[in-house]
Amino acid sequence: MLALSSNVNDHYKEERSMDRKEDVLLGEASHADNNDIQESSSELEELPKIRLMRAFVEAQDPSSKEVDDPTIRRFLHARDFDISQASAMLLKYLKWRRTFVPNGFISASEVPNQIAQNKMFLQGSDKKGRPIAVVCGNRHFQDGLKEFKRYVVYGLDKTCARIPPGQEKFIAIGDLEGWGYSNSDIRGYLGALSILQDYYPERLGKLFIVHAPLVFMTVWKIVYPFIDNKTKKKIVFVENKMLKSTLLEEIDESQLPEIYGGQLPLVPI
Repeated sequence: MLALSSNVNDHYKEERSMDRKEDVLLGEASHADNNDIQESSSELEELPKIRLMRAFVEAQDPSSKEVDDPTIRRFLHARDFDISQASAMLLKYLKWRRTFVPNGFISASEVPNQIAQNKMFLQGSDKKGRPIAVVCGNRHFQDGLKEFKRYVVYGLDKTCARIPPGQEKFIAIGDLEGWGYSNSDIRGYLGALSILQDYYPERLGKLFIVHAPLVFMTVWKIVYPFIDNKTKKKIVFVENKMLKSTLLEEIDESQLPEIYGGQLPLVPI
């Protein structure tokens, strides 16, 4: 883990002092509603830690100057605003990205076998404007762990590119209808989970798991301990009889895929 200097608290106090002018803005916002005031207050509370974390990370990796504040904030949120842990996490991500995605993106030509399985779709947005990704588990078969991990990054990058300004998350529907042991891929599932949690923190808003067969629960028991607590809270198993009504709580019918009773066709990613 990144070793921070012993005077972090002093730096933090200095940063808080620098932000007093910004704190005054809260007093001038009496005309705003309570939600706006609370949101502004939260952002102002975060600014000093974002600045402090940026300073430490840039000292270790100058390329981090290209990282924007929302990204730093997501890494801080992922580590409960522990600057040391969040900084180590971000530095690990930057190193991984340079090695795993040297061109800055994964091209379709790098994941041909995975694309051929036609298992991931992306269309529509939920009521908060978060893009919707659909993954069909019964179309996934083991076909090389390295290519599958590249495909996960390929899909996550495309999904995140669809996130509109002012929003930072996406939602996903994991459809397991027809899933069987021939689709079971523990190493692949754990690899995808690691990529999501370690390198795309605070991007997943919610994951609906639908049509989960009983045999899947054997695999789920193996994977579950590797899911961090923040991610566990975002996972919802949906009963078949409650499928459409549950999804409609988050997604308007005009944005819901046809296969769940909505109006949008599935569009391969």
